[in-house]
Amino acid sequence: MAKDVIGTEDSIGEVQIASEVVSAIAGISASEVEGIESMSGGGINDIAGRLGVKNHSKGVKVDIADNQATVDIAVNMKFGYSIPKVSAKVQEKVAQAINSMTGLKVTKVNVRIAGIVQADAT
Repeated sequence: MAKDVIGTEDSIGEVQIASEVVSAIAGISASEVEGIESMSGGGINDIAGRLGVKNHSKGVKVDIADNQATVDIAVNMKFGYSIPKVSAKVQEKVAQAINSMTGLKVTKVNVRIAGIVQADAT
């Protein structure tokens, strides 16, 4: 990440947003898209998930520079959904959420489909 904290200064004081917050916004908004089963992280993130710890930035990498953000996000999709359609919805929803909540301009949202998950037959 280019910076650990982004911030703005106004007449009252400074507002700082940690880059982990931007990653969490991206992860939460992506996981809300229909057809997304889960975020894909690996390593420590998967271990924490098995222990019941929610890590909303799992599978998300955010680069921030000059009030612009580039997002790389890895997801597991549900079987039977259109990869291009779901990916486009993820890109749109992530960019919109980050922009509306932080004021950052999102220049790219790169989506990587890390896996396909079949629904249980139970």
